[in-house]
Amino acid sequence: MTEENAEKTPVEKTSTEAAGRATGLSRRGVLGAGGAGVLAGAALGAGLVSVARADDSAAPTYGGRIPFHGDHQAGIATPVQDRLHFAAFDVVTTDRARLVAMLREWTIAAEAMTAGRPAGRGAVGGNVLAPPDDTGEALGLDASRLTLTIGFGPSLFGRFGLEGRRPAALVDLPHFPGDRLDPARSGGDLCVQACADDPQVAVHAVRNLARIGFGVVSVRWSQLGFGKTSSTTPDAQTPRNMMGFKDGTENVPGTDAAQLDEHVWATAEDGADWMAGGSYLVARRIRMHIETWDRTGLREQEDIIGRDKGEGAPRGRQKERDKVILEAMKPDAHVRLAHPDTNGGAKILRRGYSFTDGTDGLGRLDAGLFFLAYQRNVTKGFVQIQKSLGADALNEYIQHVGSGVFAVPPGVAKGGFWGDTLFT
Repeated sequence: MTEENAEKTPVEKTSTEAAGRATGLSRRGVLGAGGAGVLAGAALGAGLVSVARADDSAAPTYGGRIPFHGDHQAGIATPVQDRLHFAAFDVVTTDRARLVAMLREWTIAAEAMTAGRPAGRGAVGGNVLAPPDDTGEALGLDASRLTLTIGFGPSLFGRFGLEGRRPAALVDLPHFPGDRLDPARSGGDLCVQACADDPQVAVHAVRNLARIGFGVVSVRWSQLGFGKTSSTTPDAQTPRNMMGFKDGTENVPGTDAAQLDEHVWATAEDGADWMAGGSYLVARRIRMHIETWDRTGLREQEDIIGRDKGEGAPRGRQKERDKVILEAMKPDAHVRLAHPDTNGGAKILRRGYSFTDGTDGLGRLDAGLFFLAYQRNVTKGFVQIQKSLGADALNEYIQHVGSGVFAVPPGVAKGGFWGDTLFT
């Protein structure tokens, strides 16, 4: 679906739905039409089912569909959606053929779900004695701008004949001062980032991939996110994080091809030809000590960040997007230390989300930022910036408690599969 359709007003969406009802078809019925197609080869065994390949030409034209195929994976430079379900997986098989076959089936399911269709033959209407191909919680829901993005962790490259194919840019992150990383919330052989405007659509997508992959992969850890904290569309209003400040004002725009080429997309010349058109993802779960923050004076909060809380203007300026004057900020201000001028021009593309995961047992909210950073080179991107932030005044109020780094391959051509440039 085009971006123009993605921005339909509620009235326009209602009209589209009414037109579907007038034909006697439910929304899910429309989505399921033409769902049967080429299968992804033989079933791999228990838990792995044959799923139908989506036909892009017959995809629905409502619900904010974002194309699955392309030179780059969707979910990186595409406009940031409102909700996230991120999952890291361990590969539990030793059979390379089973892993590749699962990736093929995952790709077919991803094509279908991002087009607003159910996985496989759907949740109903099949053999009543067999488990359905789709778990069913997204029945009646549209695509909601769902994007699915896959990445491969460093631990995968010592197995399956991939030795020697690990990109030099996929480094193990160093220990940073203040890190308190939980192994149960870190690492992973694979990751899947599901972003959508409806949380149920995002959760449904990850759930069905985990179901298809049973016996080949298992979920290592996952994270739900809400309230995007950065934007790839600079013309839109800048979102706020859990501390109440606008976040990601200086983010790499998803529409700026020159900046994306310089800072985000990998090339064959970077040393791994299979990664050309891909990127490198750093995922960090950052706990915010919001109870302490909430007892901090407004002036001190603004000094710590380096921007005013209302407009988001940098210190010494009036508007959010006014040129930053680094010298007007305190030496340990967050914006000053993270700014490209402090880091040799280093930039990352951010797709962060807020989270609240209950309490910590001590009467404090387990809340914060799930930080997603895409870059062409992890050492020159996240690592460079995070080293500068070692002196950040904000460190008193945050702690990194989960971490992962992944090589995100290029986009998938029609007929291809996730990771085909690596495995073939």
